[in-house]
Amino acid sequence: MAEPLPSDLQIRPPLQRRSREAWARVLDAGVQLLEEGGYDAFTIAALCERAGVAPPAIYARTTNKEALFLAVYEHGIARLAPAQGALEDLQHGDPAQLVRDAVAAVLGGMLAHRRFLGAVVLISAAHPEVHRRGAGYAHALEEAFVELVGRLGEAVTHPAPAAAARTCFGSVFAAGVLRVAWGADFTTAVPLDDAAFVSAQADAAVRHLLGR
Repeated sequence: MAEPLPSDLQIRPPLQRRSREAWARVLDAGVQLLEEGGYDAFTIAALCERAGVAPPAIYARTTNKEALFLAVYEHGIARLAPAQGALEDLQHGDPAQLVRDAVAAVLGGMLAHRRFLGAVVLISAAHPEVHRRGAGYAHALEEAFVELVGRLGEAVTHPAPAAAARTCFGSVFAAGVLRVAWGADFTTAVPLDDAAFVSAQADAAVRHLLGR
């Protein structure tokens, strides 16, 4: 079980409908600001203007900018959760196609939310709490990927299937992080569009896990 947050990082949840609606606008606005300008753009004044709320709507929840930022982070990162569900829902079929679908599920969520994820990846380099939470998200996704590969049984030709699955996930996830944080031309000599990038990562995963 995760340790409770210190009191100064906790958010007082809104109870009334209008307060909940205003808070939802604040969280959405926070995600937008991070996407557009990173942490430097994340100010109380900018949040109020973007969300159409007065400062008391924020100060009623917390007076701590760090707590507000982490609440926005959780709101944004929750949009990546369907990628884990997509992995868990994949059905056993052709092993190569299953591996390809798994890689597409991992990268699809990252690429669909690249502006937010790219911003928080860069922030995490200097923000231990964001780094810790991001690592937890990556670990949960990794476990789902490893469990899926484990269902392939003898189709996995690598002598250490679980270790191979973790190495494969690490390579795919790292490639996705580099792409969303630094752009399509950072990881390849010739920039690939998203479809070609995902296909190349899937090809490499199939070769690594299935020897094809």
